Amino acid sequence: MAQQAAATAPVQPARQRRRIRWRRWLGLSLPALIALAVLVTGLLADVLQMHDPEFIDLAARLQPPVFDGGTWDHPLGTDDIGRDIYSRLLHGARVSLIVVGIVVPGAALFGTLIGLISGWVGGSTGQLLMRVVDVQLALPAILFAVLLASLIGPSLTNVILILLVWTWPSYARLVRAEVLSLKERDFVTASRSVGAGGWWIMRKHLFPNVLNTVVIVMTLEVALVILAEAALSFLSVGVPPGTASWGRMISEGRDTMNVAWWPIWLPGLTLLIISLTGNLMGDWIRDALDPRLRNLR
Repeated sequence: MAQQAAATAPVQPARQRRRIRWRRWLGLSLPALIALAVLVTGLLADVLQMHDPEFIDLAARLQPPVFDGGTWDHPLGTDDIGRDIYSRLLHGARVSLIVVGIVVPGAALFGTLIGLISGWVGGSTGQLLMRVVDVQLALPAILFAVLLASLIGPSLTNVILILLVWTWPSYARLVRAEVLSLKERDFVTASRSVGAGGWWIMRKHLFPNVLNTVVIVMTLEVALVILAEAALSFLSVGVPPGTASWGRMISEGRDTMNVAWWPIWLPGLTLLIISLTGNLMGDWIRDALDPRLRNLR
């Protein structure tokens, strides 16, 4: 009996590891499929659309979705001026992809650079950079958006600029904290002892070690950026009027929500699903990149 127990002892951890891996891949599959669907619909919106998203047809205003008594000509119904909601949702996905594709990498690059320099150099330079971060964190993004919109009008460029200014400090703070810990490690001390320069150490040692943290924050920021773009558009300080954006669709649907539920609920549910998807993928990537959470040993 003892020999049998000894023989079967290593099998259980192997099975447990396989179950853990399977659960993680299964937990990723649904969010990944949703993210892929959003990517495809955003890129191919012109091909998949059934009508021009800006075409106004007052004769077809407030038609219900096909599952609520509507027709397949407008499968998700129309808004209060007869625009096709299905086509507008597709083009709203494109707006979100453009904003995410520029804001998230741009903020990550700039914030990581500031965090590396601040943490490595330290002293008055590091403190000055952190005070800039504090100013950015204290800057109310909504009021800044309203100011820009009042000066030069709402535009997609304004949304991108505002979100870049608003999101890069979070990267800078996290990277600086990581660098302050890493710069005291033996491998950094060894590199300095053989005459390695600061930029070389940051490029070869510090940046690779903070990359996992930056990637995790980027995935979590995707949902935040989409929500922020929708909030700015909802307040009419985001994309220009008439542009198909999920936030603007929700704002325009408020006027008819007591008469027709679909102009506000459909973009709202889409925004909710995409935000949850971004958070789930961020959690999965965090678990995959953090060796302490792999639980494989």
